[in-house]
Amino acid sequence: MSYIPNDAEWYLADLIIQMRVEMDPRSIVHINTILVRADSPEDAHEKALLLGKHEEGSYVNSDGKTVSVVFCGLGELNVVHDKLEHGSELLYRERVDMSDEQVRALAKPKGELAVFAPRQMSTGPNYMPKSVSGSSRYESTEESPDSKE
Repeated sequence: MSYIPNDAEWYLADLIIQMRVEMDPRSIVHINTILVRADSPEDAHEKALLLGKHEEGSYVNSDGKTVSVVFCGLGELNVVHDKLEHGSELLYRERVDMSDEQVRALAKPKGELAVFAPRQMSTGPNYMPKSVSGSSRYESTEESPDSKE
């Protein structure tokens, strides 16, 4: 077990969410990293599972087809060691025995960072809810992406 500070309050959980669109054999899998407030790893685990279960359901996409959403489990659960504030470390990854060139290749220019990169439309099945097609996040301005039909 990893080190868990006595005053740990926050955890990061990766929810594995699978979506299937009616009449399409392909599935879409999202790994959603969420923030969980909990008093212990056990509490964080229970709360993360509950949050994942709340993702389940079905709705009609913008093509009029039913999209089924299933929570498949947790991919990871990590403690946030720092207090949440500007500059807090949320997660780290360690790599060993990398050349200087490999280390430099890890750093991306601004335009390649996800927040600045051009938006790329999914080439997978259409899982966009009919109620939100066109919002800024989903290319629409009508409703929030949290609404489900």
